Amino acid sequence: MARRATAERRGRGASDDTGRAEDLPPFSHRLNDWFMWYVRGYLKRHFHALRLLDGPDAVPDLGDRPVLVYTNHPGWWDPLVFLSVGRIVWPGRMSYGPIDAAALGHYRFMERIGFIGIDPRSRAGAARFLRVARAAMARSDVIFWCTAQGEFVDPRTRPLVLRSGIAHVAAAGGPGRVVPLAVEYPFWTERCPEALVAIGAPLDLEPVRDRHLWQEELTAALEATQDRLAAAACSRDPGRFRTLLDGTVGVGGPYDMWRGLVARLRGQRFDPAHARRTPEEGR
Repeated sequence: MARRATAERRGRGASDDTGRAEDLPPFSHRLNDWFMWYVRGYLKRHFHALRLLDGPDAVPDLGDRPVLVYTNHPGWWDPLVFLSVGRIVWPGRMSYGPIDAAALGHYRFMERIGFIGIDPRSRAGAARFLRVARAAMARSDVIFWCTAQGEFVDPRTRPLVLRSGIAHVAAAGGPGRVVPLAVEYPFWTERCPEALVAIGAPLDLEPVRDRHLWQEELTAALEATQDRLAAAACSRDPGRFRTLLDGTVGVGGPYDMWRGLVARLRGQRFDPAHARRTPEEGR
């Protein structure tokens, strides 16, 4: 009995409507560490900073419960941002999530660090998404990430429209939680944009609700999280955020070299930032 419970906790009991079970693919921690080292440098080169909207419940305590994080989908950067946020604020959990099977075919190594190939245009792809999501929701050492809109959508577009897959997973019930996360990439004062995220309040999968009720609740929760993030982004106030990762400041090249030389000749400390930075930015 104990062995059976352990197997179910690790996802071996998850199945689709046909009864077929599917495990999550094996996860290579060594390869993931290398990939995340690369991602860290890549984000630092292309963004001014990665910031998390602050507050008393900025980072929900996941405990030892299974978790699905569902998000909006404003751009190409989303998976790299999600993986970075997960590694920083919820260390110790493996990140899994769906990716277009055609895109995964070009980067087969990504199968070993949590990316699961799904054909979003077929019924077989939809069925596999449900299988792997349910497998993930049977494990407490995993975060399952999903872009709930299924396609690129501007973060200010309203009303919010989510695909039904997350609601199907939530309607199955269980001990897990679903967590809304919003992301957007505004330009503030530097030549590189900000990567801003906000995490909403977790939603418990119990008591069991109808799929249509879940669709409404999930949509409202993510839209509210996006609205909070949009208001903070428009304020352009880094003091409202926690800086998770510092990135690129200044113009670079000959211009900043000249500015740096002038500052040294004047006996001043050179700060390449376009605007004066505050202590709240953590630099």
